[in-house]
Amino acid sequence: MKIPLYPVSRPLSLEDKPLLDEVFEQLQPRVSELCFAGLFLFRRAHDYHITSLHDTIVLLGKGYDSRRYFLPPLGGDVAGALDLLFGSGLELYGADEDFVAQHLMDKALQISEERDSFDYLYLREELAGLPGNRFHKKKNRINYFSTRHNYLVETFSPQHHTGCLALLGMWYSMAEHEGNLSLDLELEAASEAISMAGELDLEGIVISVDGVIKAFALGERLNRDTAVCHFEKAEPFMEGLSQLVNREFAARLFTDCRYINREQDLGEPGLRNAKLSYHPAELVKKFLVRRQTNKNVAL
Repeated sequence: MKIPLYPVSRPLSLEDKPLLDEVFEQLQPRVSELCFAGLFLFRRAHDYHITSLHDTIVLLGKGYDSRRYFLPPLGGDVAGALDLLFGSGLELYGADEDFVAQHLMDKALQISEERDSFDYLYLREELAGLPGNRFHKKKNRINYFSTRHNYLVETFSPQHHTGCLALLGMWYSMAEHEGNLSLDLELEAASEAISMAGELDLEGIVISVDGVIKAFALGERLNRDTAVCHFEKAEPFMEGLSQLVNREFAARLFTDCRYINREQDLGEPGLRNAKLSYHPAELVKKFLVRRQTNKNVAL
């Protein structure tokens, strides 16, 4: 499907997957937004549109606060694309430190860290093996679960669709709805991920207890060294199950990868504490960038 020239754009489509997969393979991105399945599954949540200018592909989006932005231009004349997009009043979201250093330091821009959007990057072997005293509590919880339940770990396949959707429905019914603007959007994205996993090249783990699916995790490859986990859901009343599905995702999938990116915490205190408790190897910084009138650039 043809990509229109900016300022014209069109909604992101499944037909864009081969092209964007090829572009991401060349660019080897580090931020979790820059992989096709993640973009496609949240295309309605963020109103993702695709356009082209100055020989580059640009994805336009919208935050949960309804502010419009563009993601880092994908190849081509990045400098020319940035000048035009900033000139049109748009903000840049999702720039990492390398992109800032390479493309933004000599421009009159306001550059702000977006801590709530930092990606949590872990060593895959640490999540898979939980070595040493740092992970002692995680191992204890897994042992607690293992000694009390008859469970089975399987690689996600189409036969698991119905059970995963049922678990997702239970998660949604128990979630805190008040003030959670993204909840319905996450439900939609996760449901579609389950149904379209094959088409989107998603891989996953499913854990069943007495024949009933109680946890699953789905992700994709982000770059040559990194996989990204997009969705992880577990029965909340089974202590140790969430730690188990986290471990099994790392142990059984993407075993040629050094890292697993487990995305951002969105500023939620509980989620932040949980992600930090797994001792990330790095927080992949992301920046929000907008044009300013003076020439002072602040990091």
